[in-house]
Amino acid sequence: MSSPLSSPASRRGFLLVVLAALCWGTSGVSGRIVAHRAGLGPLDIAWHRMAIGAVVLLIGTALTRRRRGGPATPLTRGTAVRLVLVGAGLAAYQLAYFSAVASAGVSIATLVALGLAPLLIAVGATLLGHGRPDRATVVALVVALTGLVLLVGISAGADTGTTVVLGALLAVGSALGYAVVTLAGAGVPAGIPVTLVGFAGGALLLTPIALVAGLRFTTEPVALAVLLYLGLVPSALAYALFFTGLRTVPGAVASIVTLLEPLTATALATAFLGERLAPGALAGGLLVLAAVAGLYLRRMGDSNSRGVAPNPLSKRAP
Repeated sequence: MSSPLSSPASRRGFLLVVLAALCWGTSGVSGRIVAHRAGLGPLDIAWHRMAIGAVVLLIGTALTRRRRGGPATPLTRGTAVRLVLVGAGLAAYQLAYFSAVASAGVSIATLVALGLAPLLIAVGATLLGHGRPDRATVVALVVALTGLVLLVGISAGADTGTTVVLGALLAVGSALGYAVVTLAGAGVPAGIPVTLVGFAGGALLLTPIALVAGLRFTTEPVALAVLLYLGLVPSALAYALFFTGLRTVPGAVASIVTLLEPLTATALATAFLGERLAPGALAGGLLVLAAVAGLYLRRMGDSNSRGVAPNPLSKRAP
């Protein structure tokens, strides 16, 4: 059996997924910088990211379709419902993620959200009738929950407990939102630009909420530049890299690679924001990541042996 990364195209795809994960890992720190420089809240930051990302993706999709041409994919009622769920899930998890960052910090928010999301997806798939969880999934869930208790419990004891617990709960909400995006988006036909529709729909859903809450803008140069970066790099560019890479990299392999996102976010928060995790809390975070890595390593072996095609929505970053 040949390695899933034995060909030059596969190695190039692997590199693209790595770059996407590294880009996603900068989102939390970017949000903190905007909040500090311009005083924007989580809702403001989430709206800007969704809106800017939607505009960039719209331009990119228009240019790509003009170059490729071809008939449009028909939109059925079931697909429309899935797209609405994708947009709602994107809006929810972006807002919940940046709220978690503001409350508990980048490290805890990203580790909880990115560590739990794949396991929630596995549970959701079971509830939707895609099969009962096997022993590997159950073990991974137990390990991840143990790590989550360590991560949140020790951090809450070392800091303002209510704030950390609230931030962790918001991060769980972010993971739930992403699980909805993944489960709903998996059935969208390939000819429909699900990422563009999701970002545009999410921005539209957030707009009335943001306007009622008092949507704030900024002209502060650094904050404005970081907001543009959020919409361009961790959103539009990272998704383009990720989905291009998935053409030659199995979804299970990509899922493991995207664990670079919480590790990148934690490293950046430690280097530039002065965040520190207690040794026990760090061990808890590593348990969460180890649970996901172990689960997907098992899936990688199963999919390679069966020749299963990768799922293009098997994993994503806040």
